[in-house]
Parts: sequence; structure tokens; C-alpha cells
Amino acid sequence: MKVVETVSGIRETLANMRTAPGKRLKVGFVPTMGYLHEGHQSLLSKAKAECDIVVLSIFVNPLQFGPNEDFDKYPRDSERDLRLAEQSGCDVVFMPSVQEMYPNPIRTSVSVKGVTERLCGASRPGHFDGVAAVVLKLFHIVQPDKAYFGLKDAQQVAVISQMVSDLNVPVDIVPCPILREADGLAMSSRNVYLSAEERREALVLSKALGMAERLAQEEGLTFEALRNKIEGEIRSTPLADIDYIEVLSYPELEPVDPSMETVSRTSDMIVALAVKFGKTRLIDNVILHRK
Repeated sequence: MKVVETVSGIRETLANMRTAPGKRLKVGFVPTMGYLHEGHQSLLSKAKAECDIVVLSIFVNPLQFGPNEDFDKYPRDSERDLRLAEQSGCDVVFMPSVQEMYPNPIRTSVSVKGVTERLCGASRPGHFDGVAAVVLKLFHIVQPDKAYFGLKDAQQVAVISQMVSDLNVPVDIVPCPILREADGLAMSSRNVYLSAEERREALVLSKALGMAERLAQEEGLTFEALRNKIEGEIRSTPLADIDYIEVLSYPELEPVDPSMETVSRTSDMIVALAVKFGKTRLIDNVILHRK
């Protein structure tokens, strides 16, 4: 496994690797902020199964953090990350510094409208502009054939898919299922922030989403009733501080048609949650597929 820290270095490395006699090798790309867990490893494994060369990037992107967010405290462990990446069959790791990615103040913004105004976009203004900018920059640097993203952040997947479609970026976006701990908690680098009590109470998120899946099968259930039941379940946990509970179309992330009083899945919908436990904000979701 090769570890590269510069833009020129990753371009040269991949140019040398991807050219084989008689064919152009396919590059699969997994962009991350590091502190890898089994969810990231599952993305690498899928990329390994579908592509000839697997590239992982590890970069904590300052553009997507707000002034009072956890950029400086975001968990980092490069040595562990590299060990897990190699175990997952990664071929190249791109680990640039902030100075390497942004040698000068960035004057170009990438703003994806519509899919960014709700959910985390409403709670974290400017967050998805920072995500779109760094992902587009990484796509230009790595030039992958496929890029793999976990659906735990389903809004991020929707934003990047929209950007790629609108700008004709030549990469296939591959959404991958949420990976969960044995007790149901969605895997996240931020789980390390949770105290033992907060970790136990955070299980209410997957419990509430499982309940939502079951309730959505009931005839005559209204959207208001579905949301109220989810909220009631989460509020039964003392430490839970709800940021949002939303039921939206997916991937458009539009409010459901107000004329639809009952849950009728003529298109895919997402039940999305953001809840704080202590100082740790967790997101989770379930996508309800059309009938």
C-alpha cells in the first residue's frame, strides 16, 4: 500500500498505476475524514470487489466545520487508519495536509441548491458547501471511475449525486448501506465522544427508526402520526436532545405532498434524525422504498 501526501504525488502515482497493457484500470475511491471504522472498511471492500485500484483519502476538511464545531477535536489516528486501510485491501492512501489542499485562501464556492436547505443543511449553515467543494476537488485530483459513500449521511450522498449530475463529473456514485454495531447503533467516528451512559441512550435512534419501518406498513397511518410516534420514542430517553426529525422524499429531500394525509410510498422516502447526546450530535436514517 502506498501513502501519498501531495497532489502532484497522487496524480503521478495513479497515472503510473492505472495504465496496464491493453486496458485502462478502473479506480475506486473512498473519501473519508479518517478515524476509520468497519463502515469505512465496508466501503473499501466494495471498491476492491468492483475496481482494479482502490484509493482512500484521509482529510479532515476545515471548510465543512462551522465556527463552534469540532474541527480541532475531531478524532484522528493516522497510524491506526493506515493499518485498517491495508487490512481492507486499499492500494493507495492520499493523506494531504490542510496547507496542501488549500495552499491559498479558497475563492471558489460550490453550492448545491434544494437538497441542502433541510436536515443538516438547516442545522449547519455552509456545511454542504464545504463538503461539495472538497469532494469536487478530490474528484479532480484522483479522477476515479467510482466513488463510494455510506448512506448514514444520506443527505451527503444526495448532495454529491446532484453535484455530479449537474456538472457532468465523470464518476459513478455508489451509495452503500449503513453499517451498525451489534446493538444497532450506526457506526460513526463521533461515537468515541459518547460516555457510557450516552452510548446506551443513543440506541434509541435505531430503535425509533425500526419502529418507523414497522409503522409505515400500517394502512391509514398519517405522516403526522408517524413523526409524533418517532418523537415520543426519542423523548422517552432523558439525555436525547432532538435537532430534527424529518420525513422527506428521497433523494430530492422535498417535504411530502401535503395532500397525502396517509403514508403512501409512491416514491422513496427518508426518515432522518439528528439528536444530541451530551455534546455529541449523531445522525441516522432509514429509507422507505416505494411500494
